Amino acid sequence: MFSRIKRDIDVVLERDPAANSVLEVILCYPGLHAIWAHRISHWLFKHNMIVIARLLSQTARFFTGIEIHPGATIGNNFFIDHGTGVVIGETTEIGDDVTLYQGVTLGGTGKEKGKRHPTIGNNVVVASGAKVLGSFTVGDNSKIGAGSVVLKQVPPNSTVVGIPGQIVMRDGKRLMKDGLDHDNMPDPVAEMMVCMHRQISHMEQRIEQLEKEKNSETKGI
Repeated sequence: MFSRIKRDIDVVLERDPAANSVLEVILCYPGLHAIWAHRISHWLFKHNMIVIARLLSQTARFFTGIEIHPGATIGNNFFIDHGTGVVIGETTEIGDDVTLYQGVTLGGTGKEKGKRHPTIGNNVVVASGAKVLGSFTVGDNSKIGAGSVVLKQVPPNSTVVGIPGQIVMRDGKRLMKDGLDHDNMPDPVAEMMVCMHRQISHMEQRIEQLEKEKNSETKGI
């Protein structure tokens, strides 16, 4: 147990350049506190002490701002940076060496029963505000960009950005122009306005043509 606690602390020191000492990590990192509380609540949940497990997870949520359902399965070297607003659903499975940032949701898409939350592979990074929703797998070594909404399976070694999430890199090769340059991401509202303007212009031209044809027929009569 103590070796695992030590490893949890080492993970924070390795991945967060703002962490300066072991004491600071133990006292000031809610992500670490949430993980420790989850280990206890998960054990209680697996031993059918559901209410106590849920009560502990909700208490941890109150103090840390991080909600991890006791039924979620979490691997080794898991790191939650900052953590406020992180939500991890009941049937979520998280592999080893995974990093989540604040505002991440690993959730479902409805009221379906059974496996309804994502499976996160090893060495995956999910950036701030990203939503991964549904029962599918995010492959090993993948990255989910900030603010993305991922609704379908992600192959290993991929980078996903956007709403809905699109694969922009795979195995080190860029598949889409935008990559992770978020300042160059397309604006869907602007694109819709341009499309509407084109349609209105086309309708105006068509109406003008019909009016000319009607006037020609009237003069012929």
